[in-house]
Amino acid sequence: MNILTVDEMNRRKREFGYSYEDISTLSGVPLSTVQKVLGKFTDSPRRSTLEALSAVFDASFVREDSDVYRPERYSADGTSAYDLSSNFDHTLDDYLALPDDVRVEMLDGVFYDMSSPSFMHQRISGLIHTILENYVDANGGPCIPMIAPADVQLDCDDKTIVEPDVFVVCDRDKITYPRVVGAPDLVIEILSPSSWFHDMVRKLKKYKKAGVREYWIVIPDKQKVLVYFFEKSPDPEEYSFEDEVPVNIWNGQCRVDFNRIREKISFMLKD
Repeated sequence: MNILTVDEMNRRKREFGYSYEDISTLSGVPLSTVQKVLGKFTDSPRRSTLEALSAVFDASFVREDSDVYRPERYSADGTSAYDLSSNFDHTLDDYLALPDDVRVEMLDGVFYDMSSPSFMHQRISGLIHTILENYVDANGGPCIPMIAPADVQLDCDDKTIVEPDVFVVCDRDKITYPRVVGAPDLVIEILSPSSWFHDMVRKLKKYKKAGVREYWIVIPDKQKVLVYFFEKSPDPEEYSFEDEVPVNIWNGQCRVDFNRIREKISFMLKD
């Protein structure tokens, strides 16, 4: 994404009429950090902080008519670069050379840390994957549903490797022994407080540009699902955990019943 300079942020802050508190709420960056960065008291702000602040002024990200786009308590810290002291020009060889116990994604040569998923995160992923797998079993066809961890070499180059929570590949030629090479047809990410910016901004733009046909963002805290079907519109459809969400790549013939998923995870959901 386009990272703004501090001067550009301050100019847009004046244009948008935002207070420091507004920017903190929209970005998820602590108020004290916002004040230090925009007041130029911090010489070298973290890349993840600058990205989160820049996103506040991106109209395609901030929607005034829906609180589902407002990160509230979410923090940008969970999506910081893996090693801020290293360069931002990593390759597939660097990714493969990482220790086995280090989980990162690589977007355009930058490593981003992936924290361990919560039990609820894993439960939702598994339930969705089972529904997709059962549909394919019943209806046949070339599509193959997959679940993390599985590497996707998204841009077919050596600069971007992602691990979507759940995804579907219908072109089997993209599936190689070590990884998927190319864009999946459907990608589903389960949002967490540490990944909101990564999934809703960075990866949204990467998936769209790479040719992913459909992208779901499941937001357990808000019991919401955002569905981007890029072939139809750049804007998402919003669903709740009371809805059956249609899978657009299969013309809606497969539907994910989130009410049933909610029943299975209800003991973990907040009132």
